[in-house]
Amino acid sequence: MNDHAAPQDPAGRTRRRQLDRRGFLTAAGLTAAGAALAAVGGEAFAAVRPAARAAAGGFAVPLDTVRHTRTWMAWPDSSAIWGRQLAGVQANIALIAKTVAKYEQVIMCANAASVSKAKSACGSGVTVIGTIPVDDCWMRDSGPVFRTNGAGGLDTVGLNFNGWGNQQTHAKDTLVAGRIAAYAAVPFTTAAFIGEGGAVETDGAGTLMATRSSIINPDRNPNLSQAQIEAAMCTAFGASQVIWFKGVLGRDITDDHVDATSRFLASGQGLVQMPLASDNDAWSNDARQQYQILSSSTGAQGNPISVTKLQGPDYNLIRSTNPDFVGAYANYYVCNGAVIAPQFGDTRADAAAKVTLQRAFPGRTVEQLNIDSLGGGGGGIHCVTQQQPVP
Repeated sequence: MNDHAAPQDPAGRTRRRQLDRRGFLTAAGLTAAGAALAAVGGEAFAAVRPAARAAAGGFAVPLDTVRHTRTWMAWPDSSAIWGRQLAGVQANIALIAKTVAKYEQVIMCANAASVSKAKSACGSGVTVIGTIPVDDCWMRDSGPVFRTNGAGGLDTVGLNFNGWGNQQTHAKDTLVAGRIAAYAAVPFTTAAFIGEGGAVETDGAGTLMATRSSIINPDRNPNLSQAQIEAAMCTAFGASQVIWFKGVLGRDITDDHVDATSRFLASGQGLVQMPLASDNDAWSNDARQQYQILSSSTGAQGNPISVTKLQGPDYNLIRSTNPDFVGAYANYYVCNGAVIAPQFGDTRADAAAKVTLQRAFPGRTVEQLNIDSLGGGGGGIHCVTQQQPVP
């Protein structure tokens, strides 16, 4: 685990992204059961690979701005993973669920022993079920990716979640995607690569973007070339092109998920969260590189991609003093009629982010939430939600 220790940037701060998820690994452990399940999953993954390549057909993952049937979330209850942060994270999860539920149905997956507590925290507007057990709250990564075919069809693809490269126990979470598909009575196939939903962004029109560090990685896909991974990603998402960013390897549990920095707004339109000009750590330089690459790229439809800059916060002005805090405005969630986004206490940056998102999503209400506990745990609103689009 020493090679995953938190490095310090030139300003003396540790990277504020997913670090606490990694920091709890020693406490949570990769249990023998989890490791055994991961091994079995690896065999199953290899066995279904040929079928998965042929499974996409006319199905593709739509842009998240399409209308949703519902949002899926997961209720965290592991003190082994979260320690003293658990209560605050649960409060943040409940707040996000209640806010999204104002706009569309939310189904919260919880362990049977935690259903009552989750119902009490989330209120009657959120549906809590105890039949899909979970290890943690990161539904974007563990949940299924829903696809539509433009003719009323809906299916799902699982990305073979393996605890971010077997770095966290995931015996329950590795089964969440298939179990949600079964609950929703939607066909389910598995992708021919290992990844997480937060690692891949799609414009819904044939273009994907991702960091090499999080997918072309020996703890996810040790035996696949970049060309093989690209083909598998395109088959799974119904795309034809991947825009790659270098990313940052080995400094957080996700190895730099793209959804904390860069997003698609539409075909030919992207958004990148930019650091302060004075920030020169690896993550800030990575964001600048993502902006440069995306703004000079052409999408699958042949059109240049225009990129909106979303200014990040000043970490000296935010509420949290946690050196591992993730201040990702870009980790917003689009739901029916609204954009649910974070605010961090840097009032000027918070207000500017709201204006930028309002311009990017005209006609939608932008709601900003204090999710400081979740941010201190290495994630954001997009990380803990997964949309089910209307067929």
